[in-house]
Amino acid sequence: MKPFIDPEEIWGFINNAKPSKERVREIISKSLDKQRLTMEETALLVQASDPGLVEEIKEGAKILKEKVYGQRIVLFAPLYIGNLCINKCAYCGFKSTNKAIQRITLTSDELVAQVKALEDAGQKRLILVYGEHPTYDAKFIAETVRIVYSVHSGPGEIRRVNINAAPMDIDGFRIIKDSKIGTYQVFQETYHEETYARVHLGGIKRNFEWRLTALDRAQEAGIDDVGIGALFGLYDWRFEVLGLVRHTNHFEAVYNVGPHTISFPRIQYASQLDIDKSHIVNDAEFTRLVAILRLAVPYTGLILTAREPSSIRDEILQFGVSQIDGGTNIEMGGYSKKEHAGAQDIDMEQFQINDNRSLNEIMEELIQHDYIPSFCTSCYRRGRTGEHFMEFSVPGFIKKFCQPNALLTLAEYLEDYAPETTRVMGYNLIKKKLDEMDEDSFKKSLTEKLDLVREGKRDLYF
Repeated sequence: MKPFIDPEEIWGFINNAKPSKERVREIISKSLDKQRLTMEETALLVQASDPGLVEEIKEGAKILKEKVYGQRIVLFAPLYIGNLCINKCAYCGFKSTNKAIQRITLTSDELVAQVKALEDAGQKRLILVYGEHPTYDAKFIAETVRIVYSVHSGPGEIRRVNINAAPMDIDGFRIIKDSKIGTYQVFQETYHEETYARVHLGGIKRNFEWRLTALDRAQEAGIDDVGIGALFGLYDWRFEVLGLVRHTNHFEAVYNVGPHTISFPRIQYASQLDIDKSHIVNDAEFTRLVAILRLAVPYTGLILTAREPSSIRDEILQFGVSQIDGGTNIEMGGYSKKEHAGAQDIDMEQFQINDNRSLNEIMEELIQHDYIPSFCTSCYRRGRTGEHFMEFSVPGFIKKFCQPNALLTLAEYLEDYAPETTRVMGYNLIKKKLDEMDEDSFKKSLTEKLDLVREGKRDLYF
């Protein structure tokens, strides 16, 4: 396959971009019409450094998010399955040369215990995370997915299992697809090949092209929900934003479908971190690049993780993010432990997280700010994935389903897991959102389903 990332092309777009107020406003208007931006248009936003224009970009992102996704925020939890790894990545605590890390792979019983603890907290969506090691082959991953789906604790169940794991060949991806996964994520880390070589010092991950084409093989294997991402802080953030857009263009051109999600984690402290810090992204740059990504790819979910502190997460939620993790614990086997020391043991985990709030604390925070916490999995289970998802999401029709389904999953959480204070807050929000809806058959159907949830029915969706 011919490489679709050309550094000269990307830098050409960036260096030739001369943003004017009029042009930036035209681009924002195009995005608000739910049209994906070109590389040239994205570069103009990236180069628009005037404070007034930056604020207009952020405001446009806020409006676009509301138009496409409504006020719901999808919640999930990461679950680390194993930290064996053969790679030597300068930014990662799991690097093969880090002898301080205790290497653990969860047994089946330990995995069940983790899933029960997550279900007992109210989680419905997980992303399983694996080191890159021969132990974690396609059959192993598929078996862990099946175990997760099989676990039921009280009213709890996991309805969507996403995967963050090493690239596979096509046959491997087929095996994983058969286990009924949701989205498969492979992050390129950096789209700049020279930087990639500098930070990946050993292991199979040194192969830039094998990683870059991983999700093409996933598509060939029939996995049409894929997630891309870059680790911001390894190279110039402007280049990485354009790299993500170029990757999106490639998927659309070859497979007629864009990525289901885009992630943009920032470098955080990790055991034996050893990188050039000249490209570390500050808070102002970070909030700006998220807004640009929202405008550049209107239909794609943006994921913000607990790497970021609550103050940054709360700010960025306003202009683009549609998914966050909650109640996050990245210690191997950490969810089932009844007591936690509070501070992370950085020599035992992949990197530092900066938002340690419980799931319920995050639920309350979202509700207070008029967001609808959502555990919805309806699109995946209705078959609205890949190209079919694009048919719904690109015109913005997905909002019609997302917000009502979010209200239904919120009601489930309030009935099964929420303390009384959260329950009152949540039902007040549900009432408010119902009052804002037009009186029609759809609202009537939603109201009936909400009543059924209160009566004990579960897993209702449109």
